[in-house]
Amino acid sequence: MKPRTSPVPDPAQTPAQDDLLCLCRDTALRWGRGIRQTASAMIGQPDYDAYVAHTAANHPDQPPLDKVAFFRLHEQRRFGGSGSFKCC
Repeated sequence: MKPRTSPVPDPAQTPAQDDLLCLCRDTALRWGRGIRQTASAMIGQPDYDAYVAHTAANHPDQPPLDKVAFFRLHEQRRFGGSGSFKCC
């Protein structure tokens, strides 16, 4: 009878501990961004990154507002002020 030996895992097929930590960190960061975007949407805060992407794609001749001006504009629109913000 041949003695049974446990197969030695191939290092190329098993993820290294560092790779696993990186994967966990990246997943946690992605979930955190999703939670932040969901919470912002729930309280009515618009997504600045989506605004910048929209402005670059649809209005290349206009520079986007900076973050502070963007949020002030949307707070003014949401809580009352001089008119509403409209794009497109």
